[in-house]
Amino acid sequence: MIKLFIDSDIILDLLAQREPHFEYAAKLFTLIDQQKVEAYTAPLIFANLHYILRKLTSSASTLKSLRKLKTLINVLAIDDRVIGQALNSEFNDFEDAIQYFTAVNNGIGIY
Repeated sequence: MIKLFIDSDIILDLLAQREPHFEYAAKLFTLIDQQKVEAYTAPLIFANLHYILRKLTSSASTLKSLRKLKTLINVLAIDDRVIGQALNSEFNDFEDAIQYFTAVNNGIGIY
């Protein structure tokens, strides 16, 4: 089975129905729901999503969406090694570095 690391932009495209990528995100999450793709993310993504979505909708609706998301996606740990690698990387965006090394250290391909 294909294992994918899903970042916050893809999830936001789905949950906030952001165009022009909503259709593609919906198709990806359909594959995840059908267990044709195994999805992973980092815990900081849930924090970022909560922060953004609660501005767009109610707190209750945001939590409901995140609970549903959690049933579809596996959350990987961020540890000392990941933070060290991110701090010493060439990435311009620290959050992207954390996500990248979280995926790589767990054997999840980057596409």
